[in-house]
Amino acid sequence: MKKGYMIIGIIVAVVVILGVMLMSSYNNFVNLEENVDQSYAQIENQLQRRLDLIPNLVNTVKGYASHEKEVIASISDARARLAGANTVEEEATANAELTGALSRLLVVVENYPNLKADQQFTQLMDELSGTENRISVARKDYNDQVAVYNKKVKQFPGALIAGMTGFDQKEYFTADPKAAEAPQVDFGGNGE
Repeated sequence: MKKGYMIIGIIVAVVVILGVMLMSSYNNFVNLEENVDQSYAQIENQLQRRLDLIPNLVNTVKGYASHEKEVIASISDARARLAGANTVEEEATANAELTGALSRLLVVVENYPNLKADQQFTQLMDELSGTENRISVARKDYNDQVAVYNKKVKQFPGALIAGMTGFDQKEYFTADPKAAEAPQVDFGGNGE
């Protein structure tokens, strides 16, 4: 009889230990997923800041460079695509498009010395530059958190627990492959 109680006690102890380990691992996944979500929210926060700055920048440039409608339209279109993005991949692609459009705008600005001297334009460019830096840092932080989370999801025994509890890998915030190419700007003034 004592032997039966001892076996039942050992089985109960093993079940309790496994339950505690499962709960601990599950809670770890919850914490890691929250870290990923929080980091992604920081990216969205900075992208929103950029979206809020761009209309003021575009309006300032419009006053000086009204015939540069194509560049201004490409910024507006890219901004709208970024605002409407629903996934990490869509947001990364739209972000790359907007970055390219802003690069073309900077080329346009070089042709307008009065614009470069305009105080409002200079202030907006400084704010945009600071925001670009914050976006870069937020993307790095997000990708770091995704790496930690994804490693936990892939490694044993986390892979078993993740599979049982529905935790899936997260997407990295990656640049659009076209972002590696320098933007081509042609103002049609090269005599062709």
